[in-house]
This record gives sequence, C-alpha cells and structure tokens, in this order.
Amino acid sequence: MKKRFTIDQIIKILAETGTPGDSVAATSRKYHTSEQTIYRWRQKYRGFSASEAKRLKVLEEENARLKRLLAEKELEI
Repeated sequence: MKKRFTIDQIIKILAETGTPGDSVAATSRKYHTSEQTIYRWRQKYRGFSASEAKRLKVLEEENARLKRLLAEKELEI
C-alpha cells in the first residue's frame, strides 16, 4: 500500500526527526515509510516552512505544465 503525505504532514514528520531522542529509524517505523524517504524529504524540504514548501510544489507543477505545452508546440512545428 502506497501512502501519500501532504506537505504539512511531511514538514511535521521532519520536525519530529529533528528532535533529540527520536531517530530517523523510529520515525520511519511510526509513519510506515522507509528511512530513505525521510532522508529524501529532508534533502528537498530542509529549512522550509509549510507555506514555502506549498509554494515550491505549486511552482514545480506550473513548470511541468509549461514544459508540456512547449513540447506539444515543438511537435506541431
């Protein structure tokens, strides 16, 4: 079963892993994710607040949409 977490949940999970006495392994077991997933989230969302992370996601989606439009136009040409 593949679970999907919202950006707010990811930021909360990363904050939990940053607290003393709580390891990445324990947090990954608690939320049923792999340790690698938490490390990947940490690399991507390090230092972001929830609103900044949401803005990043919106910009990434818009960028992907624009790339698709450009590829379609180039195929027409």
